[in-house]
Amino acid sequence: MIGRGLDVDGTIAREGAMSRVPDAFAGVVAAARARIVDAFGDGRLHSAYVYGSIPRGTPKLGVSDLDLLLALHAEPTEADRLDAARIAQSLDESFDQIDGVGILLFSTRTLLSERERHDLGFFVACLCTPLLGDDLAEDLPRYRPTALLARETNGDLSLALPEWGRQAARATTDNQRRGLSRLVARRIVRTGFTLVMPRWGGWTSDLTESAEAFGTYYPARAEQMRGAARTGRAPSADPAVLRQLIDDLGPWLAAEYTAVHGEKALRP
Repeated sequence: MIGRGLDVDGTIAREGAMSRVPDAFAGVVAAARARIVDAFGDGRLHSAYVYGSIPRGTPKLGVSDLDLLLALHAEPTEADRLDAARIAQSLDESFDQIDGVGILLFSTRTLLSERERHDLGFFVACLCTPLLGDDLAEDLPRYRPTALLARETNGDLSLALPEWGRQAARATTDNQRRGLSRLVARRIVRTGFTLVMPRWGGWTSDLTESAEAFGTYYPARAEQMRGAARTGRAPSADPAVLRQLIDDLGPWLAAEYTAVHGEKALRP
């Protein structure tokens, strides 16, 4: 890797590796692998991946969550989702090192589809680390920090904002507001980064680096984006924080994104 998340040929490097998993989290990942095999080792599973801070080597004990993607031979069913939920609950209850487990389920057909080539395909090839099975990245292209990649990864922020507003209005506890602020802030920071990604000329998933890259090109909004990055790392229960993200920074960012890159292709 030559810097700014690129390989020597200028394509985006895979950001995680099993060798980067800290020792304190190795048992968590090993248990995840074993429980996935136990639950899905009946022919349903094509491959499994871990993504996020753990394979990047940057998790925080007792704070970071475990993020998994399961690629299934067929479209996910309700039974598949129940099995995944049981795995998530058992891992979360078994390990104090993590705070929550998220498991995404997709079919290999969806992950390798032309429609998802620059969204879920990019996600698998560059942001996911193989855990089990044959790596789907072998059937996907190498990606560059282009406007097409920007549009197809985050060109749908405007669709998320109304639902976030409704969730904020319904939130009655600090835990609910903290959870929503984390989700919203991280999505906004990542969208802010991909807005400038083609000009910046690289890739990062680090929230601080993402906010700084954005601020280079949008100095008038730089401090707001730095604040969003801080909220993404340390969620806030303050309703004013949510209002600023959902009612101010978010709508501005969605409009600017559409003006610069266009809107993400609609999904069924």
